Amino acid sequence: MDRMPSWLRQHLAALRALLVLTAVTGVIYPLVTTGVAQAVFNHQANGSLVAAKDGRTVGSALIGQSFTDKDGNPVRTYFQSRPSAAGDGYDMLSTGASNLGPEDVLDTLPDPNGADEQAKEGKQSLLTQVCARSRAVGELEGVSGARPYCTPDGVGAVLKVFPAVGRPSRAVSVNQACPAQPFTSTYQGVKVECGKPGEDYAAGTTVPVRGDVTDVRVPADAVTASGSGLDPHISLAYAELQAPRVAKERGVGLPQVQALIREHTTGRALGFMGEPAVNVLQLNLALDKR
Repeated sequence: MDRMPSWLRQHLAALRALLVLTAVTGVIYPLVTTGVAQAVFNHQANGSLVAAKDGRTVGSALIGQSFTDKDGNPVRTYFQSRPSAAGDGYDMLSTGASNLGPEDVLDTLPDPNGADEQAKEGKQSLLTQVCARSRAVGELEGVSGARPYCTPDGVGAVLKVFPAVGRPSRAVSVNQACPAQPFTSTYQGVKVECGKPGEDYAAGTTVPVRGDVTDVRVPADAVTASGSGLDPHISLAYAELQAPRVAKERGVGLPQVQALIREHTTGRALGFMGEPAVNVLQLNLALDKR
């Protein structure tokens, strides 16, 4: 070894270090941690899988899922999850939020004469998505789905006012496509028009209009997606809103359904972080078992 060139000794030392570190970090450490996880946290380490009463694996307690029919309509006998912005819904390969913020209030109205498919289909703003979801939940649960800044037909209550500076001479309800009746007839003495697909309203001032809604019955998590798009929980308020509908559809007493909600409600993390939440999949499976 003493007669070996220094560069060769350095390369051999580097090779030995590579082999040792590969064995320790690439083989021994993963085997030890996997073994400990399987022995101590077997259920969690295997994905917190949840089985139905017939033994079939139907999901994970950590990943949300939709409870809809083949046409995408809510199955009325089940509690519904919160919306998801991950792919087509709860797609683990597309996890993430919509990245839309509170200033996203203007829709792109569908234009049959648009230059491409995106223009023909249009695009809903975050505000209109919230309004449409709130209206749909309200209809499903038999309560008012009204929210501030939402029109009765479930889009964002937003005007474009012209000119941008000075006394208004024109006002357009830009999220309500003609021939829809605008949510308000006048704005500062000017008649409000319906929106025309393909027309450019960029030069106007954006004016969201807050309605006189004071009692919002549909909770926020029923109309907004989580940051991951995979949240398996809903708020206690949203679960309680759905309880009468589920009890009626299943022909059971409301107190029974409410008792199941309490059984599947988790408290605040560490006793003070977040809010109590209900795991939708586990709650629905408990309903099926009973």
